[in-house]
Amino acid sequence: MTKATPHRSALPAGRDSALELAFLAARVAEETRGSDVHVLDLRKLTPVVDFFVIATGSSRRQMHAMADEIEKVVRQELADEKRGSEGYEEGRWIVLDYGDVMVHLFDPEAREYWDLDGLWSDAARVSLPEAADDAGAPPQ
Repeated sequence: MTKATPHRSALPAGRDSALELAFLAARVAEETRGSDVHVLDLRKLTPVVDFFVIATGSSRRQMHAMADEIEKVVRQELADEKRGSEGYEEGRWIVLDYGDVMVHLFDPEAREYWDLDGLWSDAARVSLPEAADDAGAPPQ
């Protein structure tokens, strides 16, 4: 069994580990068919969290798959564990707490209702890398 190469190796030395985790969670959300995936940089707005990853899932089952895969890949590639989670059983808004990064997975109705993108509209939206070799792109 070969171990996957961590994506952090594609990032320049000294790269922000919270941003790396946010990029990884966003990539996994996209790979598990999440839609409208955004990374918001909250560092200038709050000392509580550095980044939000926000994605929409089409069904409870698909949101569970996204959450499970994000947790698995973050553990494997970054050796990081979530500090907590909420909403998994209900499956409308799943939150994965990684300390400096909060991952929010919504069904379409909950995403529209809670509108975190609008609530945190002052946050910089970080451009997602197109491929692992572009992962060093600076935030907007």
